[in-house]
Amino acid sequence: MGIASGIVLFMVIWSLTFMVVLPIRIQTQGDLGDIVPGTHAGSPEHHHLRKKAYIATGIAAVLWGIIASIILSGAISVRDIDMFNRMGPPSTESRETSE
Repeated sequence: MGIASGIVLFMVIWSLTFMVVLPIRIQTQGDLGDIVPGTHAGSPEHHHLRKKAYIATGIAAVLWGIIASIILSGAISVRDIDMFNRMGPPSTESRETSE
């Protein structure tokens, strides 16, 4: 796994984690009983985005470390998840060139 693919993997994990963390402990205007005219009762009053971004970053870093170590160790490869055998059997030829 290269640097670019590691960064892309982290960003995908972070965005998914952030979407999961986002609705946790949200306080809406309807919950607090202070609805501003012209807004929906489900509009957030206190959303704590910075705290949720830090939480998502911490969880994503742990998940990224686990997933990256699995990928780099070779415990699970692309051939393991090839359900339709589109890749064919692994090649047994060596990559050394003979002169």
